[in-house]
Amino acid sequence: MLLGDVELDVLSVRVDGMDLPYAHVSRTERTVGLDRSGRADWELAELRLEARLPAAEIVEGPWSDVVCLAVLTEKATNSRITVRLDGTHGVLRGTLELPRGMYRERAVLALAVVATVGEVPGRLVGSTQQDWYVDLCSAVPKRRREVEIVEADFREGPYEWLRPFKDAPWVIETAAELPTVYLNSAGVEGLPAVLGGKGGSPAERMLRDVVAGQIAQDAWTAMFQAASTDPETDEDGTPLIPQGWRGTVLRAMLPDVLPGLRTQDALREVEERRRRGAGWAELQTGVLYAAGRRGRTAKKLTDAVRSVDQGER
Repeated sequence: MLLGDVELDVLSVRVDGMDLPYAHVSRTERTVGLDRSGRADWELAELRLEARLPAAEIVEGPWSDVVCLAVLTEKATNSRITVRLDGTHGVLRGTLELPRGMYRERAVLALAVVATVGEVPGRLVGSTQQDWYVDLCSAVPKRRREVEIVEADFREGPYEWLRPFKDAPWVIETAAELPTVYLNSAGVEGLPAVLGGKGGSPAERMLRDVVAGQIAQDAWTAMFQAASTDPETDEDGTPLIPQGWRGTVLRAMLPDVLPGLRTQDALREVEERRRRGAGWAELQTGVLYAAGRRGRTAKKLTDAVRSVDQGER
């Protein structure tokens, strides 16, 4: 895999042949807002892209036939568009055409660098660490939260699928485009108010931090399991890092789940353990540890214990 950074930028956007103001593109949010006031029925958007690769590694590495591909996908519609970027000295450009009819709401734009390695073509040797989002329904290029939080009555609310979990304080759902935490308003009385509150007594703040940390750990655990299950593979069966939030989760957690392995190698090890069964139970310890680090569970619990101890003294 490439050690240097692989970067992707959106240089400009055209909609039905007309330039879109660059205010619709945010580099910091890595998001494009394609909606235009008074023009909801547009047909074709063109994204002018630029990729920057570590040029020396490309030339000197143990590979050949290096190709840089921009890939636009949307899970809701199962749509995928791929365009090759061309150039020299590590700077490559190209235009990706997005037909409005192929996508519904929000697509993920990623970069993949593939090459022939050991006489095996199509091997992934590099990718962007953070994907772009292309929002078809918003003019504001704002990155959404990676996790949605929804308050619902599990007993009598509109989500019938939550009824079997009526005694659970919260449920994590990862099948949608964005993972969602459902808070049970009919479970633990006052829980949504505590989590959504600000300030309060020391006891209220302590409770809020501990519960939020536990929810975060549960969410990271569920997201890891979803992201690492049945990954796409290349031609020789090597699992690929997925796009969108699933790729973000794997890149964040795999170094703690399987320390010492590169992200791609760690994902391969996870898939092999899942397939064989051997070592799968032991792997869960690493998953819980990594999820706890992301949710800062240990720090929040330590602060809570210290606060209780000082109060008793």
